Amino acid sequence: MTRDTTATSRYGLWLLVSGPLIWSVHFLASYIAAALHCAKRPDVALADVRVLILVLTAAALAGIVWAGIVGLRYHLASPDGLPHDDDTPQDRRSFLGFATLLLAGLSAVAVAFVAMPILFFEVCR
Repeated sequence: MTRDTTATSRYGLWLLVSGPLIWSVHFLASYIAAALHCAKRPDVALADVRVLILVLTAAALAGIVWAGIVGLRYHLASPDGLPHDDDTPQDRRSFLGFATLLLAGLSAVAVAFVAMPILFFEVCR
């Protein structure tokens, strides 16, 4: 059995789960920041935590966009195009790239929805 030496082995499946992983860390950090702020000062405006969450959101979206771009490169590297259903290292790499691109898009939407409430609420109550 030969080992796949393409770039897929460099990232492995970590690239595939990087978008959802970044989203989950962003969700947890945003929730903890808002919960700590509201527990200590529920009647104070959310301005300082709003800035923190927006910075976290920008960083999370940058990481997700990077994963999506790498996934797109892997997907477009296939000379045969869709579908990626052959049992070859190139098709496996292209399929993982396509799945990574789709998961990155879904994760970007999820990050936007996590950050959206901070734009509408002024105080915790």
